[in-house]
Amino acid sequence: MQALFGMMKITFLIPPVFTKERPAERTAGCTTMVYPMANIYELTVAAVLEQEGYTVCYEDFISTKRGVEAFQSFLQTDNSAVYVFWSVNLSIRNDLEASERIRRFLPQAYIVYLGPAPTFYVKEFLQHSRQVVVRGEPEMTVKEVCRYIADGRAFGEVKGISVLDSGGAVRNNPSRELLKDLDTLPFPARHLINKHYFSNPKLKRSPYTAMVTSRNCPFHCIYCVPSSLTFARELENRAYNGGKKPFVSMRTPENVVAEIDLLAAEGYKAIGFLDDNFIITEKRLLPIAEALKRHGISWGCQARADAITEKIAAVLGESGCKYVDVGVESFNNEILAYIKKGLTRTQIIEAIDRLNRHKVPVKLNILIGTSPLETKETIRETLDTAIRLKADQVMINIVAPFPGTEFYTLAKENRWIIGGDYVPTDVQHHSILSYPNLTGKEMERLLFRHNLKFFTRPRFIVSQLRRFSSFSEFWKAAKALKNKLTYSER
Repeated sequence: MQALFGMMKITFLIPPVFTKERPAERTAGCTTMVYPMANIYELTVAAVLEQEGYTVCYEDFISTKRGVEAFQSFLQTDNSAVYVFWSVNLSIRNDLEASERIRRFLPQAYIVYLGPAPTFYVKEFLQHSRQVVVRGEPEMTVKEVCRYIADGRAFGEVKGISVLDSGGAVRNNPSRELLKDLDTLPFPARHLINKHYFSNPKLKRSPYTAMVTSRNCPFHCIYCVPSSLTFARELENRAYNGGKKPFVSMRTPENVVAEIDLLAAEGYKAIGFLDDNFIITEKRLLPIAEALKRHGISWGCQARADAITEKIAAVLGESGCKYVDVGVESFNNEILAYIKKGLTRTQIIEAIDRLNRHKVPVKLNILIGTSPLETKETIRETLDTAIRLKADQVMINIVAPFPGTEFYTLAKENRWIIGGDYVPTDVQHHSILSYPNLTGKEMERLLFRHNLKFFTRPRFIVSQLRRFSSFSEFWKAAKALKNKLTYSER
């Protein structure tokens, strides 16, 4: 297939769910969807392609609540040359089903897969010659792939891709160098999702959008799947660079402030920063926080406890920060050491106290089962401590042994995985782990009971109700909470 360079149509697809399962959440990449989130990672890829002169479209059948019949009708009338999927482990089966339907209607179209799932499960995503897996960091690779498609050329030695060769065998081309200067990338193509509505229950203001100002994290937590983009980056780098973690890439504060200024001019009132570690240094944080304060934007971020100094907590409080996601996992020092968190119970508690003093709401991320040292008692102690520390919100998940992590290797070697190997699992509800002293069922029940205990407290209910600016915002948060409090025996 050959197309004029500037006329080729490329469509990013989030297909409907073809089963009764909940849709996968594709930005964090390890849970089913609690509330719709704009995938800022693929919108950056879309912006790169628009710069190249392509016609770029975005079809999100989940956020627009269109089902299988609408998807079929779309395929019958669409004429895209390339369809792009951002795939995570929980979306593998669904995305492959959508791809099969594309083949039936549009056999000449190319299908390009991005994200952590195709980066790791390369073979599963390559069933015919017009499928391309883009491994790891996607922007420059996708740009080159589309140029080859537009020119009607064979892919040859395009770095960072996997394809089928003429004999039907998988060919993994050499890895592509990681981007160091993120300022060279355009801002995400948010105009493609103007017809969609996104919100964040933690911010309770709209219009809302997400931002990313850096990639990856320098720390070595054994279980970690930080986000779908950085995990794809990490999987690729470990596979092709001797098991090493990738370096951290950062946008300059000036570049970040320019995007904040643009978003404010476009009417955005709330921003959630998706960086694995948003607070890197005080020097970098200050101009970004000043810009957010100047525009009156409500915002939130993820940060390590050891980054929260007294000065930084004060800056967060003064600049409109409405939540800080702190990765706690456990308040047990032995477990923290086992999982290589690089933090102690005391450091975490001190960070929470500082944020509370400066009236910055704290969301604690707790991960059950990260270590064979975990017991019912350590889990109860961690969750009760979270309540005593007056955390604004708590997210409790059960650890999953994601392939490519150090924890996966340990779990396989020690036969902790139920069924022998990883299968995609919603970590907000289910466990595929079982330790000699703590079963998967026990972890699931503890998760449910402590979710119920935390989210039905009068203090939590009253504090949250005060923050909603509309019934619509309340209703979306209520539906998200309902998903958390749903429990089913498998």
